[in-house]
Amino acid sequence: MAKTSTVSACGRKRRFYNLHIKMILLISFLLICILIVLGIFLNQLVAKTNETQIGKRALTVASAVAGMDEVVEALERNDSVAIQAIVNPIQEATHAEYIVVGDNNSIRYSHPVEERVGEKMVGGDNDRALIQGESYISKQTGSLGPAIRGKVPIVNENGKIVGVVSVGFLNGNVEALINEEKSVIWFYISLVFVLGILGAICISSYVKRVLFHMEPEEISELLLQKEAILQSTKEGIVAVNQHGELTMLNKAASEMIAVNGQVDSTIYGQLFHRVQETELEWDKEMLLGDSVVLVNRMPIIENGEFAGAVATFRRKTDIEHLTKEFSQMKQYANTLRSQAHEFSNKLYTILGLIQLDKIEEAEAFIQQERDTQDQWLTFLADRVADPFVHGLLQGKHSQANEADITLTIQEDSQLAQPVEGQRQTALLTGVGNIVENAIESIKMSHPKRREISIYFTDGEEDIYFEIEDSGTGISPEEADRIFDQDYSTKSDYGRGTGLALTRKALREVGGEIMVEPSELGGALFILVIPKKEL
Repeated sequence: MAKTSTVSACGRKRRFYNLHIKMILLISFLLICILIVLGIFLNQLVAKTNETQIGKRALTVASAVAGMDEVVEALERNDSVAIQAIVNPIQEATHAEYIVVGDNNSIRYSHPVEERVGEKMVGGDNDRALIQGESYISKQTGSLGPAIRGKVPIVNENGKIVGVVSVGFLNGNVEALINEEKSVIWFYISLVFVLGILGAICISSYVKRVLFHMEPEEISELLLQKEAILQSTKEGIVAVNQHGELTMLNKAASEMIAVNGQVDSTIYGQLFHRVQETELEWDKEMLLGDSVVLVNRMPIIENGEFAGAVATFRRKTDIEHLTKEFSQMKQYANTLRSQAHEFSNKLYTILGLIQLDKIEEAEAFIQQERDTQDQWLTFLADRVADPFVHGLLQGKHSQANEADITLTIQEDSQLAQPVEGQRQTALLTGVGNIVENAIESIKMSHPKRREISIYFTDGEEDIYFEIEDSGTGISPEEADRIFDQDYSTKSDYGRGTGLALTRKALREVGGEIMVEPSELGGALFILVIPKKEL
């Protein structure tokens, strides 16, 4: 029971201090620190600004009073009553605490308290005005208390200093004004703090939602697992964002698509070409860098919008030992299917002859078909030493017959030795693709002459295959580009038939592929493969 309680307590503690709470507390703490510093700064600024403005205001009023001719004349006449009558309305209008006019001996000629008229001015800060003739702001304690005072000398028409004007605003009133403005400042700071807390809650909730309500520790664990999986898998994995920028590239992918140790950034665009417009693609054969690969591509959709894409791929050579066996089985199945279709028609012919009691004709027909098949199989066995090439030609012959196309192999053709290794794969890929293209070209163009001719021979150093057809052919302009990756002529030859891959596979073993016009009216492809491995 004690252990269970401990685990539960830890779980509760971790839930309480989750990312959501931590973000709110952190943002709140930072917000409090910032607002306190800002509040102190604004309070000091308000206090200083108000004191400066009140000082300037006092100095302005003092300058105005000192510049009045009536004040100068009354002061020279020692007429305090006249001076008091002049300054009292000004004091009320400017809301000054006092306006004191004194002579050059600092004797008051006006004061808010009439009993103090005739007494000496208090504060001891008149010398700069009376002696040096300066106008200035001072902070001193007068008869009414501490105040901010503006001091201006009174100068007669002869330029002689005859007195001083002191306009004061009591510190208590100034501080009350400042405190009132500070209260407003702290009110808005408190309001900003409340709004900041609400914003922190919204931001933390948004972050949690974006992170699928996962904690940083969980994200870190998943990231480590993901990295381990990515780097340990033998498949290449590449991911891009919605702008086509690379976001992930594992070690296997880097090794597969590198050319001379460098990864060409244009490969990413080639890899994800039109991925936004397509759905999932599986095992699409492509040429990336120096490698022929099988690619799986998947767009990433977030909230109904394209957010990126992921591609996984494998070297074709890594799975050739499996695909070769599978290709044999598939070719065998296609051959059986084509032969079954072909022989079903012949069986119906034989059945019809038997039903008509034409037994001799049926026997002759059967003998003729057997001789034809024996001749074809014997011809292939005598001319083709490689069993894989033999099987490929047999399958394509049946496929052509099913499409009502005559596929012939020239009698002087000869392949005396088996082709091995990568050269065999390249040869099977090239011959298979080109014959497939030829069949499709004839089926689409419907020529009167439906024929495919194949010739092959052993040279001293190379093996040559020539495949020509009676299809639409290839123009000289197209002949220069049909081997480019992803190029389409929008004709029978250019629709994903793997000519770029065929050329790449042949060149990897030192071979080549060329195209010329055919005497049959279509295209003539020439394949060259060296007899020995490079």
